[in-house]
Amino acid sequence: MQEDQKPAATPRVSFVSLGCPKALVDSERIVTRLRAEGYELARHHAGADVVVVNTCGFLDSAKAESLEAIGAALAENGKVIVTGCMGAEPEAIAERFPDVLAITGPQQYESVVEAVHRAAAPAHDPFVDLVPEQGVKLTPRHYAYLKISEGCDNSCTFCIIPRLRGPLVSRPAAEVLREAEKLARAGVKELLVISQDTSAYGRDLRYAESMFGDRAVRARFLDLARELGDLGVWVRLHYVYPYPHVDEVIALMAEGKALPYLDIPFQHAAPNVLKAMKRPANEEKTLARIKDWRAACPDLTLRSTFIVGFPGETEEDFETLLQWLDEAEIDRAGAFKYEPVAGAPANDLGLAPVPEEIKESRWKRFMEKQQAVSARLMKRKIGKRLQAIIDEPGGGPAGALAKGRTKADAPEIDGSAFIASRRPLRPGDIVTMKVERADAYDVYGSAV
Repeated sequence: MQEDQKPAATPRVSFVSLGCPKALVDSERIVTRLRAEGYELARHHAGADVVVVNTCGFLDSAKAESLEAIGAALAENGKVIVTGCMGAEPEAIAERFPDVLAITGPQQYESVVEAVHRAAAPAHDPFVDLVPEQGVKLTPRHYAYLKISEGCDNSCTFCIIPRLRGPLVSRPAAEVLREAEKLARAGVKELLVISQDTSAYGRDLRYAESMFGDRAVRARFLDLARELGDLGVWVRLHYVYPYPHVDEVIALMAEGKALPYLDIPFQHAAPNVLKAMKRPANEEKTLARIKDWRAACPDLTLRSTFIVGFPGETEEDFETLLQWLDEAEIDRAGAFKYEPVAGAPANDLGLAPVPEEIKESRWKRFMEKQQAVSARLMKRKIGKRLQAIIDEPGGGPAGALAKGRTKADAPEIDGSAFIASRRPLRPGDIVTMKVERADAYDVYGSAV
């Protein structure tokens, strides 16, 4: 029976998930619950009984995208439930779209499910066994995001995430590891560890132990990473603040327990800008730590994000950032133009705003500098043999290049590996490739 011919008794939900991977995990949890109750997922709003829009509210541009998605869902369907970060400020949504059925904040899974129940009652006898043990995932089968905590205790002046998602709430280590184990058994080859502040994991629990199998595991960043590394899958660490104990995890990367990849949002390098942002670290000490990390783990890839045009940022501050970027040799870096998000403490610092045209100019200069740095680093990979995980099939008699990622590349945000192969390569395969050429972001080569 085709999807559009399913019995009318089977309620159908169309789902929109916006924003970061952390929001995607929230969406997966809601979808898993709804599937367990017998709901079907619809590919189009028009054919659904109700639409759920999981919003992002981090930046004004993200809010605009969320509002556009809500408006489109109302136009195509008319029955819309809104959740996610923008739901923490329901007045803005209700004023713009008074016809939405319900508005809930982030992580309020039960409220979303209850609103879906009111809009479209669940099937009387759902087939619970149709839901896989690992839950319903919105990512390809071979990789999955693993959220280890919610919320954040930091007070960065440009950010409203703590207000939207609350303080740090870590999951017990055993609970995280059981989920990871289920994912690995289901065929996941790569776990992307995420949270608002991954290296703060377990602090709120006082690093308490919990039983996983026959042993007690502490809710601590190092311990969790070590245990995940024993599952035989790639473990990629995202959203890591540069606390001192991060140094301990570099040894795990050198041992092959975790991928030699760190996603650290440095945000800037000029001391007075970092101070105004209430960001940790000193630029000179950070450079020294990066040098030590690479000495301990030569294959380490660093990914980071930066903000240009923060209030009070001078041309000298920006030049400091460019010079630091060159010295640090950040492998993967992106930049945001500062947005005065409503409610962010940075708006009340009394610092001079940077004009939009200067923000734009600095953003372009940043990206040009980073492209040059990246091209220089990528050139060093030519001739090397690198492992890559396949995302899109290729190879074999058809001769099309397979598309994958090396250990230096996270899905959707980093570069790609394009691989020629005599044998067919399928999503989830992990192969060794010889790099024959590279540009600023991607590598090209052949399977060996």
